[in-house]
Amino acid sequence: MKEFCYTIKDPVGIHARPAGMLVKEAKLYPDCKIVLEKDGKAAEATKLMALMGMGVKCGDTVRVTVEGAQEEQAAAAMETFFNEKL
Repeated sequence: MKEFCYTIKDPVGIHARPAGMLVKEAKLYPDCKIVLEKDGKAAEATKLMALMGMGVKCGDTVRVTVEGAQEEQAAAAMETFFNEKL
């Protein structure tokens, strides 16, 4: 299992557009389970409504865990995505 924490920098947090892009990126790794956690809430990165329901705002820190066959590659891609898009 790989994990990292990230503090959201996007002024509006994880709203519809970045959540949709995150889901699309996560689905590139079907052999991995990618989960975001914040304040006791968790959502799989492939579930758009669950991600948006977390209410992640600018300045919030999320923990991202990646488990599965491609976890090294998926974790690196997720970290890059977060740094570039969120």
